[in-house]
Amino acid sequence: MPKISVGRDLLFQCLGRTYTQDEFDELCLEFGIELDDVTTEKAIIRKEKHLEGEEESTEDEEVIYKIEVPANRYDLLCIEGLVQALRIFMGLDETPTYTISNIPKESMLKMHVKPETSLIRPFIVCAVLRGITFDEARYKSFIDLQDKLHQNICRRRTLVAIGTHDLDTLQGPFTYEALPPTEINFVPLKQVKSFRADELMEFYESDMKLKKFLHIIENSPVFPVIYDCNRTVLSLPPIINGAHSAISLQTKNVFIECTATDLTKAKIVLNTMVTMFSMYCERKFEVEPVEVICSNGKSCVYPDLLSSVMEVPLSKITGRIGVSLEASQVTTLLTKMQLRAEHSVSKDKNCVIRVSVPPTRSDVLEACDVAEDLAVAYGFNNIPRTRPVISTQGGQQPLSQISDLIRLETAMVGFTEVLTWILCSYDENFSMLKRKDDYSTAVIVANPRSSDFEATRTSLMPGLLKTVRENNHHPKPIKIFEMGDVVLLDETKDVGATNRRQLAALYSNDDSGFEVINDLVHRIMEIVGIRWAEVGDNEGYYIIPSKEAEETAFLRGRQGSIIAKGKQVGTFGIVHPKMTEIGRTV
Repeated sequence: MPKISVGRDLLFQCLGRTYTQDEFDELCLEFGIELDDVTTEKAIIRKEKHLEGEEESTEDEEVIYKIEVPANRYDLLCIEGLVQALRIFMGLDETPTYTISNIPKESMLKMHVKPETSLIRPFIVCAVLRGITFDEARYKSFIDLQDKLHQNICRRRTLVAIGTHDLDTLQGPFTYEALPPTEINFVPLKQVKSFRADELMEFYESDMKLKKFLHIIENSPVFPVIYDCNRTVLSLPPIINGAHSAISLQTKNVFIECTATDLTKAKIVLNTMVTMFSMYCERKFEVEPVEVICSNGKSCVYPDLLSSVMEVPLSKITGRIGVSLEASQVTTLLTKMQLRAEHSVSKDKNCVIRVSVPPTRSDVLEACDVAEDLAVAYGFNNIPRTRPVISTQGGQQPLSQISDLIRLETAMVGFTEVLTWILCSYDENFSMLKRKDDYSTAVIVANPRSSDFEATRTSLMPGLLKTVRENNHHPKPIKIFEMGDVVLLDETKDVGATNRRQLAALYSNDDSGFEVINDLVHRIMEIVGIRWAEVGDNEGYYIIPSKEAEETAFLRGRQGSIIAKGKQVGTFGIVHPKMTEIGRTV
């Protein structure tokens, strides 16, 4: 769960009163967030630098509250959103109404999108905050919110990258282009020298903060870039903004652009940025729109700050949390959670709650989200405890049933079950099994924590071999098995990959034990109801010498392919001794 750090004194000042630590902790729990830690700026620095010894006096230091918020509450990632939500929850303020500046379309700032951007980062949304007033605290919060969003919904800038600029240093209309890196030249933020884009990638290889974003575009033949009408570079997303348009405490008009590979998330990020800081604009809660014109001539105006409306039966809300409330009580409680609500009667005479969801609450999508907010406002401790009603219509999934059956039978013939990680190293998936990567099988982790977790396994075999290696001191024979999922790339799936349930068994002893695994194969086929058949019979199963699998994981001539109903469903054999120090293992 994300955490935000806010100064205690500033927080209490914004909330309109001073709390004891216990009182504020209780308020957080009532609202569904958590006061995770109480610290100071120097203590945070000492912890980050791993400094030990006596702590310095903290009497004159500002106290910092670290508050844990739900991962889908992007509006709570800054002090502005947190204070606004708490004040509305306590009934001190009403939910603000966000508006778009009433300016004709021909007078709007325009962002022209070139067709080449579809090759790397196809979407862009923009907005302007006019007449904004920054001080040090507001400016810091503005920058911190961008960082929090980049780490959260933006997925480290892979899905969305935010650029903020001093509009008074630029001149529209703007263009969003994708050019070869050798054709892009500009002075990046916090630098005085002009760099070519390819030189910039080398320059930031040693930058601890920015080097982790280089992989997003560095292998692309074109880089995304944003220009104003004078060919001044605003930014090279998702890496760095230009120094020319850097914002400061004196900035009065902020131009915000979000480039993205996911348009929906880009809209959410833009809405979060402008709604949180439009409160500091000369016209409070008003945002100036920008027209984005695509290469095909289609245009859209951003941001969209209209509230979405949903109608939910009263029974569907109260029934989910197990309380009986009147419609008027429900609407009052939802108002505390920034959801404007009113009740009416539907055509079938049932009470319906009409909920207006503001642009700050992108997490409210379905009736269950409304019910969750009602439960928070009502108080989870006030919900009576009841025994859950056990459904008689549910049941175990067929895949789980057959998995449990095979697992039980394998254990009954003397094998011990093991559980291994679904992530493994790249070498364990391929070279250590004498297999070549065809780049269409394994899912590779983009930023692994260590070399042991570089890819998802495409076979259960590495896990079993590692288990035997670590337990080779145990008495022989060692008989182990695993029933688990492997992950394979699959373009037909919306996530690009699919899970497959597999069974693997391993026998390790001073003799080969080939017959032990062979017998296990026959037993498994028997319990799943597939009969033994002659070679070529597509109604049963048979075993033939492997050809395709030769020179890989098993010894040549010591391996077999299991064919069931005309399809190869498995292989078994004696492990090649060059793959492992275990010895002869089946």
